[in-house]
Amino acid sequence: MRLAFLSLFEGYFFMTPNYFEPPAPLIEIKDLRFGYSERLILNGINLSIPKGQVTAIMGASGGGKTTILRLIGGQYKAQSGSVVFDGHDIGKLSTPELMSVRRRMGMLFQFGALFTDLSVFDNVAFPLREITELSESMIKDVVLMKLDAVGLRGAKDLMPSEISGGMARRVALARAIALDPELVMYDEPFAGLDPISLGTAARLIRRLNDAIGLTSIIVSHDLDETFQIADQVIVLANGGVVAQGTPDEVMRSNDPLVHQFVTAAPDGPVRFHYPSPTFAEDLGLPVVAPIQSSLNSNMSGDGA
Repeated sequence: MRLAFLSLFEGYFFMTPNYFEPPAPLIEIKDLRFGYSERLILNGINLSIPKGQVTAIMGASGGGKTTILRLIGGQYKAQSGSVVFDGHDIGKLSTPELMSVRRRMGMLFQFGALFTDLSVFDNVAFPLREITELSESMIKDVVLMKLDAVGLRGAKDLMPSEISGGMARRVALARAIALDPELVMYDEPFAGLDPISLGTAARLIRRLNDAIGLTSIIVSHDLDETFQIADQVIVLANGGVVAQGTPDEVMRSNDPLVHQFVTAAPDGPVRFHYPSPTFAEDLGLPVVAPIQSSLNSNMSGDGA
């Protein structure tokens, strides 16, 4: 009987498709190059964002993290290579096609970027009124549901000036998910938050990702909170991807730059001083040879 059960179980197990396969990618970036004027920011990078997971993009300031979000959203176009969202090459879409794809994306900007002259309710209702043809009664129901999901239904009538920074970030999140997007991108969602608000925001991102079935991309410098909620971490540096894997895999990386980043070490591949001439050259002072070198040269000549 036991053998028969095992045989039946094994037959079901091996017939179940994709049981151990990783999630399919929602976004694929291939051989992408992008820069500003003559300054190259991203140099032939390749990465993928799996569906249904939280992916963190990290790295030193100026490394191209926010630029990647703008390339995915179609604000910028790659100079070469491609950004593919669910089979659509973003750089090749017409304006109507791009607008249609953007409706499947939500964006939480740094510090929330709420409309200061609109109430909390109207901020969340804004994309619904602009893009959909829903009735006001339906919009009200949707807004209240989204605000309830972030714990702020009771703050619906307040103005942005009347709520804290952490609450503003949660209102912005409610607005980002108002249209039920498949992808939500977070640009520094934890910047400027106190520890309580930061922890609340991090847990909320994770919970909404799993409950609604979102795909989330977080650009952040906050290692502790980001590593706790991310499924995948991508570290950018020097125009490329220097590490990609689970938080544990990235933490154990032997790459000197990744090690410096995750340990916040002051010395390493990333230097404190930006490359520059010597201080004497900048001040216009004459360059004087070191005294010790001169003495050694004289002593060497006497000995000869």
